[in-house]
Amino acid sequence: MLSAMAIYDPKADLRDYLRGAREAVVWKLDGLGEYDVRRPLTATGTNLLGLVKHLARGEFGYFGETFGRPSDAVPRWPEGEEAWEAWALPTESRESVVDLYRQAWAHADATIEALPLDAVGRVPWWGDGGEVTLHHVLVHVTAETQRHAGHADIVRELIDGTVGLLRTTTNVPTTDAAHWVAHRDMVERHAREAAGR
Repeated sequence: MLSAMAIYDPKADLRDYLRGAREAVVWKLDGLGEYDVRRPLTATGTNLLGLVKHLARGEFGYFGETFGRPSDAVPRWPEGEEAWEAWALPTESRESVVDLYRQAWAHADATIEALPLDAVGRVPWWGDGGEVTLHHVLVHVTAETQRHAGHADIVRELIDGTVGLLRTTTNVPTTDAAHWVAHRDMVERHAREAAGR
């Protein structure tokens, strides 16, 4: 029988899920031109590079400021700019935004390595006093990153039809385009039928 220590490492498990979500978001940029990584595909402006920039800001905040470990790499956002981190200026290259996100990963990973899961921090932008543990922050940021990875999945599919979980692993059955057209038409028919009842 394996010992509990050999198969149960909560911090490592949480970190692995966070790393997987990070990689899923970044690979959604692969193979796209500058316009496509930046173009808004929802009424609220959701775009791939903006998601990466937003997640970088989040990791710097949650794993930096929250635990008294701020980073000098965090850009200063202009005052009064709503959702500044959710889109990229023409002067911000894709490489610089992805590099910023990777710097946030390194900073977050250093915090995760340095502190125990029960370390207490404060999230100043939460209205309830913001006291949290590293465990709570790891779960929160992983859930938030997975949520935005889902947004990136949809945005990328809208851009060029690319789907899948990770660069090396797809979670979508491999089939031809005609199959997906027929599948979508079938789903549309059923939706109209349900709405007509």
